[in-house]
Amino acid sequence: MTDIAGKIAWVTGASSGLGERFSVVLARAGAVVALSARRVDRLHALADQITAAGGRALVVPMDATKVDNIRAAAARIEAELGGIDILVNNAGISRQARLENFSEQDFDAVLDTNLKGPFFVAQAAANQMIRHKRGGRIVNIASVASFRTIGHQAPYAISKAGVAMMTQCMAREWGRHGINTNAICPGYIKTEIGGDFWETEAGAKLIASLPRRRLGEPRDLDGLLLLLCSGEAARFINGTSIVADDGQMAM
Repeated sequence: MTDIAGKIAWVTGASSGLGERFSVVLARAGAVVALSARRVDRLHALADQITAAGGRALVVPMDATKVDNIRAAAARIEAELGGIDILVNNAGISRQARLENFSEQDFDAVLDTNLKGPFFVAQAAANQMIRHKRGGRIVNIASVASFRTIGHQAPYAISKAGVAMMTQCMAREWGRHGINTNAICPGYIKTEIGGDFWETEAGAKLIASLPRRRLGEPRDLDGLLLLLCSGEAARFINGTSIVADDGQMAM
């Protein structure tokens, strides 16, 4: 799974959490990483970290809810680095409220960031892969919430279920171009998106209910990420959503 050296990898939502970790892992494996998110200061700090470790990174600020932003970011990556070989489609947010109280503003924010944005990000990357005729790898970041409900986070679950189906649609249509599209569906992993919840009584109670009484860490997805980004090792993996949750869905 080391055949990604020299490949151009685009990571969205790279300013924190899983996106930050994915960027570092790909850079360590030899990929040239384009870092996208809205928090530009964090992207520059991450790029400096990657460069200091001997890697290469390009900061490409982007608002994943704006299609013109997405297309401009993809065009810049192509112009400065060459065509995109790997996309890690990671940008996402969550909002919490009971169904009867969910606001239109929050609903739109979640669906625009978690589903509409990733659709057009993948479209922009795939258009380059098709044009350059060298195939590629798209890894969408879904969730165990793609397959089960989570209390007070209905729009998040709806959006991630959409990402899982989107993954299948992309695999079916783009497979003929040598593009493999798959999704990683993490379970409960401690990142910024969860805020301080895990330090609360409710958070501690949820952790205690998990099969191994622990949360995941971003590094727990390293191997799966590298597998799905690989050209050779992942050649027959296309259109699947892989759950990585430490058995949490069995609870």
